[in-house]
Amino acid sequence: METMSLAVARRTALAAQGFADPRPASQPTRRHLQRVLSRVQLIQLDSVNVAVRAHYAPLFSRLGAYDAALIDEAAWTHTAKRPRMLVEYWAHEASLLPVQDWPLLRSGAKRQGWWRNYSSLVDKSPALIDDILAVVKELGPIGAGGIERELGAEGRGPGAWWDRSEVKKVCEWLFGMGQLTTGTRRSFERLYDLTERVMPPEVLSRKVSPEEGARELITRSAVALGVATETDLRDYYRLGPGETKQAVRELVETGVLEPVSVRDWKAQAYRHVQAKTPRSITGRALLCPFDPLIWERARTERLFGFRYRIEIYVPEPQRVHGYYVFPFLLDGELVARVDLKSDRSASVLRVQGAFAEPDADNARVAMELAAELKLMAAWLGLDGVQVGERGDLAKPLRKLTR
Repeated sequence: METMSLAVARRTALAAQGFADPRPASQPTRRHLQRVLSRVQLIQLDSVNVAVRAHYAPLFSRLGAYDAALIDEAAWTHTAKRPRMLVEYWAHEASLLPVQDWPLLRSGAKRQGWWRNYSSLVDKSPALIDDILAVVKELGPIGAGGIERELGAEGRGPGAWWDRSEVKKVCEWLFGMGQLTTGTRRSFERLYDLTERVMPPEVLSRKVSPEEGARELITRSAVALGVATETDLRDYYRLGPGETKQAVRELVETGVLEPVSVRDWKAQAYRHVQAKTPRSITGRALLCPFDPLIWERARTERLFGFRYRIEIYVPEPQRVHGYYVFPFLLDGELVARVDLKSDRSASVLRVQGAFAEPDADNARVAMELAAELKLMAAWLGLDGVQVGERGDLAKPLRKLTR
């Protein structure tokens, strides 16, 4: 069995995620989006909008400044000339994934998620399903609030997911069961439509066994990760351990996965047979908390020696680095952390804290980080960067971003 050094494993993982590809010299196009998707396989959605919504950030990290309409059109519009590329479903979490992958997630390889908790409501109110589907068929794409109004239902008002009205809960159950999907979005509100009106007939009619679905999803995980443990492969699409272990065994037998040993990793690792390992990784990128390179925190620590936690849910006095922290990737290493916020009213990208990692070259990190922050601010339509007081990089960044 081949033994890989940690540095080789790291370069393999970064190349798999697209960080060995140069950023486009011209305005990124649908072709560039497709290239990124061929690497990362899916893009996570999240409602937090402190700096930028999560599904826009991974493309910026890999392509640089691009028109956000590129992903909006790929996910939420369809024309004969430019067919829909992406569809929403529960994958890692709520995610955008290639339309052709939808049957894999509906194959039974992935167990029902949290929406199964609404089954008792569905059993109690079966007529509500028919009523919702009838409204969506007539008026969709339509939001849950619009459906409630059409049905004369009393919503409970805005709030956390557990306060959703019965209509919203049933909509989410139908979404999870594949009967509804997102037709489009309006200010990030999901507008439901019938799945058969959104998905191409040939995709909708494709039947995949749970075993085939698991093999295909683990193959995609391996493509996206390059080299990974079984738990890494499992986490990418949040599959169960039994399904993943069987799929890994079968993919090793067919030569899709190669067992390897990575120094300092306790668990067995697997490399995708087509994974590339460049001699070096150069360039820089700000990684949002939901970037697929750093989804799995234990893997991030194994690869980079970088312990990372999202502190959104930590009380402010107990936060170490800040509310919405972007790790900074420079030449294949995670070298800094930046707490970012887009202040639209002041038209600035606020750096509320900036912290170098131990042994980082602070002067070079600050110079490269300042340039990337300026690029990000311009991409977001902001007039500049404003740096606060927290962190050892704050002072040099202030000088470099004036």
